[in-house]
Amino acid sequence: MSKKLFKLILNTIPRPLLIRLSYLARPILEVFLKGNNYTDPIDGKSFRKFLPYGYGKQRPNILSPSTLSLERHRLLWLYLKNETNFFSEHLKVLHFAPEQCFLNRFKRLKNLDYTTTDLLSPIADVKADICDLPFEDNSYDVLLCNHVLEHIPDDTKAMQELYRVMKPGGYGIFQIPQDLNRAVTFEDDTITDKKERARIFGQYDHVRIYGRDYFDKLRSIGFKVEEIDYTSILSNEDIDKYRLAEGEIIPVVYKF
Repeated sequence: MSKKLFKLILNTIPRPLLIRLSYLARPILEVFLKGNNYTDPIDGKSFRKFLPYGYGKQRPNILSPSTLSLERHRLLWLYLKNETNFFSEHLKVLHFAPEQCFLNRFKRLKNLDYTTTDLLSPIADVKADICDLPFEDNSYDVLLCNHVLEHIPDDTKAMQELYRVMKPGGYGIFQIPQDLNRAVTFEDDTITDKKERARIFGQYDHVRIYGRDYFDKLRSIGFKVEEIDYTSILSNEDIDKYRLAEGEIIPVVYKF
């Protein structure tokens, strides 16, 4: 297969199918795309290019051929590795809707007492509704809840549950798709057409577009919130090398 034809195929495959094919074809993709231009920090492998990814209009050079990580996953990995105790101290961790690029790696960390949860995912340890969690108060040192809250109609209740199960002194990372140019979060449940919802909200199963007020909503629940622009301390070379989204904010929350 010519490189030109391969590129055409990658850019025209629908996103859900591309993901499924990528899991099956990962070893082939790793060999075909091997190079030195870009590096996935999660596994340290380097490639001449990454795969395209996205609903509708695909973003080029985004999906890692080896871990299938996206910009947000690689950014989170770098932050956890370089700026936190996640990989070094004994921690009790609760991970919501665990991402494939992290799941087995986190399970293998001997310093973590690691539990995954989701309402629907077959790979989660505990099947649970984020708005009614079956865990005791003040149970977990670290909560990872990334790209989940935009799917939850009652995100206030979900945030209250996250606060309840976090230990005092604990922390969490609650990434969401966010429009930082928007002051106020937008939601409209009268829009029921899936294509229209995908156009407006980014995905048909998203119930809102978070604005800058997301951080204040977390604060209203009781969390202390830090809005971390981790790319601001990285070089332009590293941002490009790891294929990160410059200016993406990591919401890091604490309970005291």
